[in-house]
Amino acid sequence: MKLEVEIISKEIIKPSSPTPSHLRHYQLSFLDQIAPMVYNPIVLFYSHNDALNTATISNTLKKSLSKILTHFYPLAGRMNNKNFIDCNDEGIPYIETKITNYNLKDIIQNPIPNELNRLIPFQLDDITNIAFGIQLNFFSCGGIAIGACLSHQIADGLSFFNFLNSWANITRKLIFSKPIFDSSKLFPPKNISGFDPRSGIAKENIVCKIFVFNADVVENLRAKYINFNPTRVEALSAFIWSRYVDVIYNDGVQRNYGVVHAVNLRQKMEPPLPLESFGNYLRFTITIPKMNSGEECYGLAKQVRDEIKKIDKEYVKKVQEGKEHLEFLKESFDRVIVKEELVVFNFTSLCRFPLYDADFGWGKPIWVGSTALNFKNLVVFFDCKDGGGIEAYVSLKVGDMVKFEADLELLACVNK
Repeated sequence: MKLEVEIISKEIIKPSSPTPSHLRHYQLSFLDQIAPMVYNPIVLFYSHNDALNTATISNTLKKSLSKILTHFYPLAGRMNNKNFIDCNDEGIPYIETKITNYNLKDIIQNPIPNELNRLIPFQLDDITNIAFGIQLNFFSCGGIAIGACLSHQIADGLSFFNFLNSWANITRKLIFSKPIFDSSKLFPPKNISGFDPRSGIAKENIVCKIFVFNADVVENLRAKYINFNPTRVEALSAFIWSRYVDVIYNDGVQRNYGVVHAVNLRQKMEPPLPLESFGNYLRFTITIPKMNSGEECYGLAKQVRDEIKKIDKEYVKKVQEGKEHLEFLKESFDRVIVKEELVVFNFTSLCRFPLYDADFGWGKPIWVGSTALNFKNLVVFFDCKDGGGIEAYVSLKVGDMVKFEADLELLACVNK
């Protein structure tokens, strides 16, 4: 049964104070320029609060959103030629809806990422000159869901959660973390002609499903490494990749594989950057698994660790210079997209991010989720609210998902 979403209202929320003239030109960094041309989605779910009605919630959020946009002023501007933002205070789309055929508990007990797309304001691949939008969804049971979309051309996941938590804090009149807009100074923009930020985006034949791995399962996967102490993400990504390869490519044909992990650069820089640094501060490792050990799953985690170690201050300096890294991206695009020399599997982790901190005055979220993304062979990790467990959003081609989700070894590890 599809979510029935009825739009109640649409409006534009503008910053409560005008952006000063010297801040009206926000230059994108090199890392912003090469970020995927999609919107990143987040949906925050809150249970019913008897002390609040829909009008109070709506008015409270709109007022505080206007205030926080003054501090995150690029979000209320408009993209210009994919190189800078005109911080003209035009504002952000703000939509209110009501959900008529689902209760909140129905959603969070059996979340379907493709259906959650109805709770956000934009289609993810329909990137425009608008950087940010909000959709406030009211359930008939009294619960609410705040769906937000932020252009990946502006910022990464940590920046997104810092914004949401700052918005929540200013709503409650608490101290909030103000953003630091230094990205274009640290990673000066470049001429990126010949590189397509839309590469890898797929509109059709992709399905996303959530697989939940409880804390004890994750710890058991980690314990299988005798002489190596992997992180939860390293162990789980190695396991998921091995199950994908075993069930999809079990025909005996020799292939080259590439396993990609996103890495936060803030702590890799010299000196390390504050967590409030706003923008895209991430790059990717590409691990070519060694397939001759007979231990593909458990060997991969150590290889991933070794590749991540290579992202150090010297690596960051090369990225800041830009030219060498841009040539590497173009070569990777040619190998993966054009020539199809590598079967690539991508991992992004939001674990250890402040996912559940956004309290607007009616408590913290009871669940934080995402929607279906427009990339194949992609896994996004979220922490379970209880801590040690991990929710894995897995996006595959439809035919591959049928095989993947039927794998007995995978099912033995997934929370039913």
